Amino acid sequence: MMLLDIEARIAACTLCAERFRATETAHEPRPVVYPSKTARLMIAGQAPGARVHASGVPFDDPSGDRLRDWMGIGRDMFYDTTRLAIVPMAFCFPGYDAKGSDLPPPKICAETWRSSLLAQMPQIELVLVIGQYAQGWHMGGERKRTLTETVRHWRDYGPHVLPLPHPSWRNTAWLKKNPWFEDEVLPHLRAEVARLAG
Repeated sequence: MMLLDIEARIAACTLCAERFRATETAHEPRPVVYPSKTARLMIAGQAPGARVHASGVPFDDPSGDRLRDWMGIGRDMFYDTTRLAIVPMAFCFPGYDAKGSDLPPPKICAETWRSSLLAQMPQIELVLVIGQYAQGWHMGGERKRTLTETVRHWRDYGPHVLPLPHPSWRNTAWLKKNPWFEDEVLPHLRAEVARLAG
C-alpha cells in the first residue's frame, strides 16, 4: 500500500466514532496527521487537542508555539511536510471525560495504522517522542521509570529517538524544576532540527 492510499484511508477512518460520541464533547472523528515521503525528522506526539480538532492543523495551539520555540523554527518550516512529518499516536481528538480532563489516545488508532504508515517513511532519521504514549510505542522497555528520568537520560537512546516532555502549559512547573532540559536538551534538539530539516 502506498502512502497516499494510507492517508486516504486514515482521512476516512471512523473506527472511534461511537467512542467519541460517548464523550463529554460528543464529537465526530477528524484525523489530523502530516506524514511525508521526504522528511527526515518526525514528531510523534499524543493526540490532537480540542483546538487542533477545530482547525485541522497539528500543534495549532499554545503547545505548538512552545514546541516550535524549543525546536528553534517558525510555522513555515514546521508545517512544511517535505521537511517535517507529524504523526501522533492517535490521529483524532480523544475528547474530555466528565471532569473536563483529556482522555488518553485510543490504542486502536496506533494498532490499526501506525506500523503500516511508518513503513512508508523509511527515510525518517530522528523521531521526537513527546509524552508517555509516544515513548511507550517508540522506546518500549528502554524507557526509564518516569518521564522525567527518560528525558533526563536522552543521550542513552541513540541518534534515532529523542524523548521530550509534552510542551503543554501544564508542564511549565516541570520546566522550572528541571532547568537541565533547557540547558542540555534544547541545544541538541535545535542542532538536530537544523541538520535534518534546515
